[in-house]
Amino acid sequence: MQLSFQAPSPLEYFTLLVENDEHFPLLETVASLAQDEYPDLDVQQVLGDVDQLLARLKRRLPPDAAPLQRLRGLNQFYYRDLGFGGNANDYYDPDNSYLNAVLRTRRGIPISLAVVWLELAQGLGLHARGVSFPGHFMIKVNLPKGQVVMDPLNGQSLSREELSERLDPFKRRSGLIDEFEVPMGLYLQSAPSRDIVARMLRNLKEIYKTQQDWLRLVAVQNRLVVLLPEAWSEFRDRGLAHAEAGNTPQAVADLEKYLDCGEEALDTEAISERVAALRRALN
Repeated sequence: MQLSFQAPSPLEYFTLLVENDEHFPLLETVASLAQDEYPDLDVQQVLGDVDQLLARLKRRLPPDAAPLQRLRGLNQFYYRDLGFGGNANDYYDPDNSYLNAVLRTRRGIPISLAVVWLELAQGLGLHARGVSFPGHFMIKVNLPKGQVVMDPLNGQSLSREELSERLDPFKRRSGLIDEFEVPMGLYLQSAPSRDIVARMLRNLKEIYKTQQDWLRLVAVQNRLVVLLPEAWSEFRDRGLAHAEAGNTPQAVADLEKYLDCGEEALDTEAISERVAALRRALN
């Protein structure tokens, strides 16, 4: 008897990867995001490409290199020798979030550059984590003599004063000035892997929403709903994307789920009206 094996769909594969916070494979999960845009992508090949970079890097460093020497060697290799950096010419290109494209072009945005850098850092035994800093993803590294916070676009280490300057516009927009002063340490907490993937997906969400590319937006929302199953606003946003794409039954199902499960939201009345209009269109 011949056994037939059917490979999981990209969304099924993603679902398996993000099931468990304890063993969350960040690099593989981020690499898998590109399968919506590149259906024939071999995710294992992307992981292998990063492994090859790590092997090249390790050959450059003595086995007993101190943490600071490893950090300097990594930054020299990643930013100067390989030339990884920000895509200043087209910051809102979706490819900046797809690791296969980032590895090919060596151009990305802070968070995608950080994911590859973190994999290399952890491969060298450095204690490095991502930081969901407002407006600009960061990296932090714990060294014997203290913590270094870096900009993943260029590897530049940032002083507390420089971080405060970068925070000021966000604080002003959020009204977090003076009596609402928040300690810097709160902005520099390690970002869990699930949050990093969510931030990457929400970057893509903003791009496709701005482009009114509803089918690609639905694909991103499918992943967000799997990743954050109790983030009811993501069901709402998927429902609205379905409505724009003409998928009326799916739109009604998602928007009703949002109304049933979401907290008392400010947009409940508007969403209820949208559901009623969609139901009329169905009938």
